[in-house]
Amino acid sequence: MKNKQRRLWTRDELIIAINFYCKTPFGKLHHHNTDIISLAKQLNRSPSALAMKLVNFASVDPAQKERNIKGLSNISKLDVEIWQEFYSNWEQLAFESQNALLRLQDNLAVEKSSKFYQKNLTKKETETERPTRVRLVQGFFRDTVLASYDYKCSFCELGITQLLLASHIIPWKDNIIRRADPTNGLCLCALHDKAFDRGILGIDGDYRILLSHVAKKQSASTIQRVGLLEKEGKEIILPRRFKPDPDALKFHRINIFMK
Repeated sequence: MKNKQRRLWTRDELIIAINFYCKTPFGKLHHHNTDIISLAKQLNRSPSALAMKLVNFASVDPAQKERNIKGLSNISKLDVEIWQEFYSNWEQLAFESQNALLRLQDNLAVEKSSKFYQKNLTKKETETERPTRVRLVQGFFRDTVLASYDYKCSFCELGITQLLLASHIIPWKDNIIRRADPTNGLCLCALHDKAFDRGILGIDGDYRILLSHVAKKQSASTIQRVGLLEKEGKEIILPRRFKPDPDALKFHRINIFMK
């Protein structure tokens, strides 16, 4: 009896898998993870097959290579190509993969979601496309950044998810391509997100916290002292993957941080 032919992974399945990989802590990429079990069922694949595909991506993930995590060796050429697509255009692939996931979860959304694809990022968005694209891209960015930092503020380690935000280093309005790039993100609590966004806090080339003169006042309140003054010079908590891009941090220091 001939062996059943192995079903190849489609592009949609792969971009959904990479989407899930980005939004899931590395330690949870195993077939016992209930989220993997659920997604595998939707993909009509076994949890083990999906988990193996996810771990495969570790072999091309720069963050895992830096940690000497090799992943599995049977990664395909298509896996590598699509991974590189993500890295070369996070905004587009975040949108496409979120859309593919929606289509997988709701077949009735196929026609509605397909018309939102935009191959050319310089093309002007319609009023209908804009909120949909923004919502999907923002969702991917938030989930990916928070998972990368294990759901803790990189400045103070606060772990209350409801108080955490995925903060852009180069602001959303200043660079379309980097809107979904997790290396352009930080997981910050509400206080530190606002302080970083307003240039009261910054990060130097050694990933240490910079404090603007604005916050250095003699009569400091407890929250100002603990949340700002005592943070100066401390190294931020770095993520397990998608480490903040030095060029993005430099942009923030030059254009946003108030020295």
